[in-house]
Amino acid sequence: MGDISLEEIKNENVDLERIPVAEVFEQLKCTPKGLTTAEGEKRLQIFGYNKLEEKKESKLLKFLGFMWNPLSWVMEAAAIMAIVLANGGGKPPDWPDFVGIVVLLFINSTISFIEENNAGNAAAALMAGLAPKTKVLRDEKWSEQEAEILVPGDIISIKLGDIVPADARLLEGDPLKIDQAALTGESLPVTKNPGDEVFSGSTCKQGEIEAVVIATGVHTFFGKAAHLVDSTNQVGHFQKVLTAIGNFCICSIAVGMFIEIIVMWAIQRRSYRDGIDNLLVLLIGGIPIAMPTVLSVTMAIGSHRLSQQGAITKRMTAIEEMAGMDVLCSDKTGTLTLNKLSVDKSLIEVFVKGTDSDGLLLAAARASRVENQDAIDASIVGMLADPKEARAGITEVHFLPFNPVDKRTAITYIDSNGDWHRTSKGAPEQIIDLCGLKGEMRRKAHQIIDNFAERGLRALGVARQTVPEKTKESEGSPWEFVGLLPLFDPPRHDSAETIRRALDLGVNVKMITGDQLAIGKETGRRLGMGTNMYPSSSLLGQSKDESIASMPVEELIEKADGFAGVFPEHKYEIVKKLQERKHICGMTGDGVNDAPALKRADIGIAVADATDAARSASDIVLTEPGLSVIVSAVLTSRAIFQRMKNYTIYAVSITIRIVLGFLLVALLWKFDFPPFMILIIAILNDGTIMTISKDRVKPSPMPDSWKLKEIFGTGVVLGTYMALVTAFFFWLIHDTRFFTNTFNLKEIHEKPDMLSAALYLQVSIISQALIFVTRSRSWSFVERPGVMLVGAFLVAQLLATIIAVYAKWEFARIEGIGWGWAGAIWIFSIITYLPLDPLKFVIRYAQSGKAWDNLLQNKTAFTTKKDYGKGEREAQWAMAQRTMHGLQTSESTVNEKNSNRELTELAEQAKRRAEVARLRELHTLKGHVESVVKLKGLDIETIQQHYTRRNNQLNEI
Repeated sequence: MGDISLEEIKNENVDLERIPVAEVFEQLKCTPKGLTTAEGEKRLQIFGYNKLEEKKESKLLKFLGFMWNPLSWVMEAAAIMAIVLANGGGKPPDWPDFVGIVVLLFINSTISFIEENNAGNAAAALMAGLAPKTKVLRDEKWSEQEAEILVPGDIISIKLGDIVPADARLLEGDPLKIDQAALTGESLPVTKNPGDEVFSGSTCKQGEIEAVVIATGVHTFFGKAAHLVDSTNQVGHFQKVLTAIGNFCICSIAVGMFIEIIVMWAIQRRSYRDGIDNLLVLLIGGIPIAMPTVLSVTMAIGSHRLSQQGAITKRMTAIEEMAGMDVLCSDKTGTLTLNKLSVDKSLIEVFVKGTDSDGLLLAAARASRVENQDAIDASIVGMLADPKEARAGITEVHFLPFNPVDKRTAITYIDSNGDWHRTSKGAPEQIIDLCGLKGEMRRKAHQIIDNFAERGLRALGVARQTVPEKTKESEGSPWEFVGLLPLFDPPRHDSAETIRRALDLGVNVKMITGDQLAIGKETGRRLGMGTNMYPSSSLLGQSKDESIASMPVEELIEKADGFAGVFPEHKYEIVKKLQERKHICGMTGDGVNDAPALKRADIGIAVADATDAARSASDIVLTEPGLSVIVSAVLTSRAIFQRMKNYTIYAVSITIRIVLGFLLVALLWKFDFPPFMILIIAILNDGTIMTISKDRVKPSPMPDSWKLKEIFGTGVVLGTYMALVTAFFFWLIHDTRFFTNTFNLKEIHEKPDMLSAALYLQVSIISQALIFVTRSRSWSFVERPGVMLVGAFLVAQLLATIIAVYAKWEFARIEGIGWGWAGAIWIFSIITYLPLDPLKFVIRYAQSGKAWDNLLQNKTAFTTKKDYGKGEREAQWAMAQRTMHGLQTSESTVNEKNSNRELTELAEQAKRRAEVARLRELHTLKGHVESVVKLKGLDIETIQQHYTRRNNQLNEI
């Protein structure tokens, strides 16, 4: 009977959404103690896995889909021309060209299919590791399991930041705040009380409670409305770039064909079939048919490499945005610091008579979770002699979990005498306000908090009250401020060096923290990232000092090193303002409160151990902690982007060189080059160029982005040069005896088939060799290419040379020219290849307007400053260190700044580097001593003055 009942539930014959919760347990044949593992597996056979059914795409349709894009349409049009329009002039249809075009399309589609299938499998395996997990009660034990194993009747735990894994009914507990925007479009979170239903896919914004699962998979509200959810890929910026480059190439071909049609048939009166052949040459050779494949495969392979470094890309095109990122808003806790908090017991401050530091610590432990702890709870409970003391002798009535709005936790409990009490711990400002501290007590609390902050310590407030009414809902007696606990979260050992690396890469790191301003400044000082930080209230035009009073908020955000006391809405506003200033902005986050900012940012980065909500909103999910993973991901993304950019310049150049080169040959010399040989060039080129996805490249030293004017400009100039070289070469072999006399070769100028072979080899060599020019930032023979690219080039050109030497294909109108001519053409190609590098530098110089250093001014931090403000930041850091160590007064700093202006640029840079290196050494030795002195509570000012006087005495000596 049980199976029949469950089948009825599966068929939705029972309304589990509206009946009382007690009846839900009866209908589902389960209890609040959950299911057994055996019962769960049995129900899994009935209800299936808790996931939406994926549509299995036909492999054949997927393969054919690679032939359905604008560039492929042009090639398909060329194939139709070869057998339909070419069927005239007393000649049969051009079957060899038709077959060749079809083979080219199949080769391209096959490579695309295999590579994308491999990349897709790899991505699926990686994403499986990010599959939603949930806490489920099985065999009366709580454990974390993958959400897909849930079945109706399971008891699950839902807390802040969780994405609800299945439709469920809430059990006893406090109300939840649930964000259902993804399902219903409601912009504000809704309150869900015990007994209410929560839907799969919604996010818990506040609270913690248990629930019983009533529907999974396709039977959930989300599953039924799946057709309303847009699961298709958005037409993003990358697709627009692809379209723009493809359109440029197609338009270039169209212009060339139009000119050929007018000149050949209207002016030169050439035969119909010869005209069709020349048009086919432009169509087949000019279209970069492999471009979509090369770029998508490059990103897929790059995505796999990123995952190996600890950064999993949820959205493939986030790679190009990561390459262009110039501002990174980083969370402090856990990213810049270790998130391993410890309590300094010697610095605990108690405000209540009759309570010592141990009593304050116990009160804080009472207001902490003993299971499922966060970092603060773990550090406080861990300070007790026995963690069980946190609940010893009391009965827990109610626990209020942390939420980002109240910023505190609280417990209501009954002591051994039967009296009711409530204890709370949290952000000191919240606890101070909760207790209503005023006058001297409030000033004392703030002074202690500031003293903690100056030492790099976070303060945690603790308060308590009695509950005479003996109900968890009652307000209780007035809160009593018990005291303050100092928490220390040390910076990661690699954070300072990582921030310097980021600055060298043109990425400005801004600290966004919920801690106090003084703590943010102290952390920034320790990490060398600057102390130009402001409270979050300054974002609203409040709490501004005189130096920034007149500064617009947008400019303040751009110039600040960070913000403290930040709430979720502040993070969103910071990202928004930076984007309005044309920055490519990255944002790290781990909690549900970070989700809006992660979604808004160009690159949302969910750090290791982030909540489901943060992962869902992000573009990249980190599997390793720390900032160094992000910087490594930036470098890898730039390398990936550089490969794609190199190829697009190459593709545009080849289009121009084919269209213009063969246009000149066809119109000036009335020479008809065989279309089949262009097909051979295209096939060999595609096979070689596929290896660029694994090429060895130097990442851009600064943020990079698609600059279509640069790509088109470089492609047009390089392509025009190669077209003119081809025209010059044809003039030499057709109208002169240069090669015959210089290399003592046989005459070929009256043999069209041999002329075709010679022209084919020259075009093939220099066309493929161009990739070595576009892939390098300096001289192409200095930057070593990848082994696969070199190997593919050598194999392709060996085949091309053998064809030119030996081939005697009447259908393709080609006849071998022998090794002598092949050697001469290789020498000519090498000589004409050499000017390509200088020409590349000239193009770059012209496009920059001044020099390469100025080329990347758009969308980078501190756009009006040299090296993106790196020099100025180092100088500011050095000046702050000199003043802090008593080596220089603020007045002499100003004088030195003025004198530096008179130095040459080279001398200034050398001086700055030497000073920074010296101060870093001093900072390393003396900074640690200073930190210890501060923690011991010694008078640092007296020591500082003595240190300065001692230095002055030594200088006088």
